[in-house]
Amino acid sequence: MELKELVRNIPDFPIPGVLFRDVTTLMKDPAGFSELIDSVVRSLEGKQVDIVVGPEARGFVMGAALAYAMKAGFVLARKPGKLPCDTISYEYALEYGTDSLEIHKDAIKPGMKVVIVDDLLATGGTALACAKLVEQAGGEVVALRFAIELSSEFDGRAPLKGYDVDAVISY
Repeated sequence: MELKELVRNIPDFPIPGVLFRDVTTLMKDPAGFSELIDSVVRSLEGKQVDIVVGPEARGFVMGAALAYAMKAGFVLARKPGKLPCDTISYEYALEYGTDSLEIHKDAIKPGMKVVIVDDLLATGGTALACAKLVEQAGGEVVALRFAIELSSEFDGRAPLKGYDVDAVISY
C-alpha cells in the first residue's frame, strides 16, 4: 500500500503558499492507519519501550495506537494549562514566535525508555520540546517517529541530532 496516496494535500493552508499535508485522511483509512502504526512498530524492533509520548493533537492519535501495539504506556504532551496535576514544561521556538508543552510531573519515571511520536516532522521544534520534557523527567528518549517528514522543505532533523529519528513518509 502506498501511504502517500492516502495523504490529502491542501494548498494555501494555513497561509497562502503553504502546501498542507493532511494525515487525517490516512488515519481514517483502516488499512492505511494499520500500516502506518505497523511501520512504526517495525522501525522500533529490538528497542525497549516503556512509554510513548505524543504531543497534541495528532500525536495523541498515533501515540495511543502505537502504545497499544507495543504494550507500553502513553503520556500526553499538552499546551499549558490543559493538564490537571503538577506539570513540568518546556518552551520552544516556532516559525513565528514561541510555544510551550507540558507533561504531568509524575508521568515519566527516571530510567524509563520513551518513544516520541507525532504526525509531522517539519522544523523539529515540537519533537525537541517533547524530548527535553522526557529528559527533564529523567526518562531516556530511545526514538522519535513521525508519519510524515517534510525533508525537502525543512531540516527538522537538525535540532534532533543525536536522537534516533525516522518517518514513514517523506516529502
